[in-house]
Amino acid sequence: MPPDAQPSSPSPAAGGDDAAERVRRVAVRLAALAQSGLAFTPTDYDRERFATARSLAAELLAVLEGDGSAGAGALALELEHRDTGYATPKVDVRGVLLDEDERVLLMRERSDGRWSAPGGWADPGDTPVTAVLREVREETGYAAEVEKLVGCWDRDARGHRPPMSVGVVKLFFLCRATGDVRPPDELETLEIGWFSLDDLPELSQGRVTAEELERCRAHRRDPSLPTELD
Repeated sequence: MPPDAQPSSPSPAAGGDDAAERVRRVAVRLAALAQSGLAFTPTDYDRERFATARSLAAELLAVLEGDGSAGAGALALELEHRDTGYATPKVDVRGVLLDEDERVLLMRERSDGRWSAPGGWADPGDTPVTAVLREVREETGYAAEVEKLVGCWDRDARGHRPPMSVGVVKLFFLCRATGDVRPPDELETLEIGWFSLDDLPELSQGRVTAEELERCRAHRRDPSLPTELD
């Protein structure tokens, strides 16, 4: 896709419109409904029913991942402890820095050895901008400032893999380095580098895709482009 072209709707292959993906999305919604029900239901009888629904959602997800009953138990425990209250999507923030040659700053993740734009989960108490600038600083060592919000995207709609058991909203910010650089956090980052978008390393597909980086370049070239929304 040309870098300045507007993205089309995700294809069935990218968006996961096959039967297994549809079942996974149903299981994620079922788990969220069960979590919300457990938070607000006043009766023990209904709490038992919602707990059963949560276990069934975990079993569906485990079958899709090929993990069997052991995987279902682990997922049920994860679903039980990951959140409380009304279920909402998690927020992932990503900071994209491009230099004068339109090379993008990437960091290699310790978790999978692949490359990503710096970012992570937004913490309670942080604004999205505070969160993304902290992640950029910690994971690359670069001090930065935000120029604009490029995209507010749904993780599933953008075709990220592997799938997750929760809904995720991804906020991609176009950022500018301010000149202050220090070593990145060794606990999270193996190395950093500047890469041409035409010659990217192996990306951590659960975190960032080449198309998302291309959209950030398009917004760098034309700041008047509106923020892209799913």
